[in-house]
Amino acid sequence: MTLTLATLGLPATLGTTAADMTGTYLNYLWMALGIIAVLLGLLWLGWRGRKRRQGGLPVPDEVPATLIEAQPRAAAEGMVIGTVKAGDYLDRIAVHGLGVRTNGRLEVHSQGVAVFRSGAPNYLISAAALEHVRTDRGVVGKFVERDGAIIIGWRLGEEPVETAFRARHAEAHQELLDELTSVIRPSDEESEPS
Repeated sequence: MTLTLATLGLPATLGTTAADMTGTYLNYLWMALGIIAVLLGLLWLGWRGRKRRQGGLPVPDEVPATLIEAQPRAAAEGMVIGTVKAGDYLDRIAVHGLGVRTNGRLEVHSQGVAVFRSGAPNYLISAAALEHVRTDRGVVGKFVERDGAIIIGWRLGEEPVETAFRARHAEAHQELLDELTSVIRPSDEESEPS
């Protein structure tokens, strides 16, 4: 006795229905790709609108060539998480590439903080613009363990902003904090004119 689809109680068209489903699956694929394209377009429009609203913010200072060659008071490799409006760790600064998360290096000098970033423009936070330093869990785009990110408060023009940095090594994290605090609140010997 030979087994056929009919003797097993299966419909004879079983082999042809799988081929007919290819068109249905392709339709689902095109619909999913269309939804993804619409969502990406909305994200792009939102980012463009944010840049337009923040268009009045000045470009941060460039790192002077003399500072690049100078020995920093403290330095660390790590991740420049990005810059946000002060007090709102979800409101990223979109202009001038400040909101971009990159690997980079932070150097503390008497003149301020040099921020070197891979794939984005470097900039200087002058000592006069520095307002505070603290630690936190991070800002939009990257959250870490408690006190795992250094948050540098400074003024970009008239706008108070905060830049977050996560050092790759714990000992560099504490050294940066100590030196940043001394640049923001210099001791009597450091603040005397020479």
